[in-house]
Amino acid sequence: MLVAGTAINLSIGFLYAWSVFKKAIVANWGWTHSQANAAYTVAIVWWAVALLVAGVVQDRIGPRRVIQLGVFFVGTGLIASSFISSPLAMVITIGIVVATGIGFTYGCVTPMAMKWFHPSRKGMVSGITVGGFGIAAVYFAPLANFLIGRFGISHSFLILGCGILAIALPLSFYVNNPPVGFVADAPVVSTAKRRPKLTSHDYTWRQMLRTPAFYILWIMFVLSASAGVMMIGHLASIATVQTTLTNSALIVSLLAISNASGRIGGGMLSDRIGRRNTMLLVFTTQLVNMLLFTYYTSVPLIVLGTIVAGFSYGALMSSFPSITSDNWGMKSYGANYGVLYTAWGVSGVLGPLIAGRVVDATGAYRVAFLISAALLGVAIVLGLVLKPVSTPPKTTAV
Repeated sequence: MLVAGTAINLSIGFLYAWSVFKKAIVANWGWTHSQANAAYTVAIVWWAVALLVAGVVQDRIGPRRVIQLGVFFVGTGLIASSFISSPLAMVITIGIVVATGIGFTYGCVTPMAMKWFHPSRKGMVSGITVGGFGIAAVYFAPLANFLIGRFGISHSFLILGCGILAIALPLSFYVNNPPVGFVADAPVVSTAKRRPKLTSHDYTWRQMLRTPAFYILWIMFVLSASAGVMMIGHLASIATVQTTLTNSALIVSLLAISNASGRIGGGMLSDRIGRRNTMLLVFTTQLVNMLLFTYYTSVPLIVLGTIVAGFSYGALMSSFPSITSDNWGMKSYGANYGVLYTAWGVSGVLGPLIAGRVVDATGAYRVAFLISAALLGVAIVLGLVLKPVSTPPKTTAV
């Protein structure tokens, strides 16, 4: 289940290649940068909405059919893109159809996999599954670049769409929730150094919204993830502005590898020292990194900053799923994390928007780094006041 789910996530990371398609569309089809980027902007927001829907639906019908539908949307959305050449049509095929498919698939793989493992492994499992999606950036961008150079833009959409269907659809028949009553075996390792087991109660998403912890975590997610999303969108430009680095693809690939490593490493660390402690450590590390980033004016320093930024962002993407199940249980986990994940959709707009406005106004990224550091400072304060949800949900009298 874990291997199949991770491989599915690895195969659907198409949006990591969008910058390559955008560059080719502007150069070959004559679109403006805004027209070429419209589909991606819509996709980021729509992805978060689709994940919320997927969370609710999978809790009712199981993850397999939702994942299969998601894979179908990703593949057919790309295939449909090969037959069109207008900005509005691209917004529909990529921004809505493909993004819906990614949200459906990504939103189901992690909760499905976590249910097959002992609670003490939740961080590790979520880290591996979301890490599969993160590492897709390493191969998708160069693959897209090769295909566009060899076959053109339209045929590249067609090839990628068919390839995703051929790989991910068969894998989707292997994944599903465990049978009713399934209890995972505890790991055969010493638990002397492992954190105490939390008492977890099952909440519906409506009950979750009545707990103060949800709103604290939601704001923490927005503020902390915005720095990482900003780096994903602007790192190539930052490296060009601040250093003599000419091959931006290398630094972007390094960010992707660090991101994926952080998802796995952060998840495993949170199993050991707790979710909140891991988040506070990551927030602090990223804050210091943002304060120093404007001084990274050599290739070795920009590499160091990239590794720290990628690992820190990745660690958050595995810690938030795990803390969601810790606080509100696994029964309605899909819907619960779907609601919380809307925070990522907000950060996906906030982070790049801050960086874009700052660099347009000042010609440099220094103020953007300072703003990101300040947002992380607020996240640290919220993390310090965050308390785990340890009581069962209140029932409403009828």
